[in-house]
Amino acid sequence: MATDKRLLTWLLDSDPALRWQAERDLAGAPAETWEATRARVATEGFGAELLSKQDADGQWAGGAYFPAGYFGSAEADRPGQPWTATTWALKDLRDWGLDASVLAGTADKLAANSRWEYDALPYWGGEVDVCINSYTLATGAWLGADVSALAAWFPQHRLADGGWNCEAEEGRSERSSFHSTLNALRGMLAYERITADTSVRAARHAGEEYLLSRHLLYRATTGAPVGDFVGQFVFPSRHRYSALVALDHFRDAALLDGSPPDPRLADAVDLVRAARQPDGTWLQGARLLGRTWFDVDAPEGEPSRWLTLIGTRVLDWWDEELARTSSRPTPRRGAA
Repeated sequence: MATDKRLLTWLLDSDPALRWQAERDLAGAPAETWEATRARVATEGFGAELLSKQDADGQWAGGAYFPAGYFGSAEADRPGQPWTATTWALKDLRDWGLDASVLAGTADKLAANSRWEYDALPYWGGEVDVCINSYTLATGAWLGADVSALAAWFPQHRLADGGWNCEAEEGRSERSSFHSTLNALRGMLAYERITADTSVRAARHAGEEYLLSRHLLYRATTGAPVGDFVGQFVFPSRHRYSALVALDHFRDAALLDGSPPDPRLADAVDLVRAARQPDGTWLQGARLLGRTWFDVDAPEGEPSRWLTLIGTRVLDWWDEELARTSSRPTPRRGAA
């Protein structure tokens, strides 16, 4: 389905970090066009500004996951957490499409200078939190660090029900979490795409089955919606699960695996489609609390270019695959 020209013009009138994805995923631009736009991420807009915040030792804000001096400060007593430290900055730059060569030497600097706030563990070895490890796995692969040992961590720490939970390592839960599982899947998918190492593929597919068996929305025990968060869309989503973020992962996974959309995604697709406004946009949700370097999207309640990019490419992918196969996906469960 072709994107409305007015909507596409609005999306293209944006920062290079977003524009190149709209050119590639929605406008059907040739590779030389969107690749040229993508190259501008290093020198313009969000990408250039965030690069300017990097410390001489390779970190951002002097810390791995939290800024230096965060613990024991007044900021630590406020709701939310700061999103300014190294892990979050690198995640943003990778998501925005920055060429890793721009950060040449950063992997070595982090190996020498950065330690996790948990037990001062070395940066590229990860720690005990699956979400933190997922970001580190993807970023390490992107920057050329050796994260093969961290990749092996994921199959070893998958829970009996098929997914992952950040609270499992401290014994607070034996059940998988939608949030943690999706973060693990996204990290493993990025690692596989960048390195061509398929050692995590079986674990990724098993984790994807955990979410698919719940149609991305429902509790296994009762069939009821797992929580309101599945329909709350916000950008940046950081660590938060939603049906939209999950569908964007399954689109990426299908493109890498060369597989069609799973019929069990249908209810989540309906939820995302219902949130689309009459003008084709999606509205920004309640932002996650915590300090940021700068804003990258619209205020709450206003049309979001980032959510509209993601929502449009997810629905285009789904609708085009349905049109291609000329079949309606089944079976389905009750709407959330």
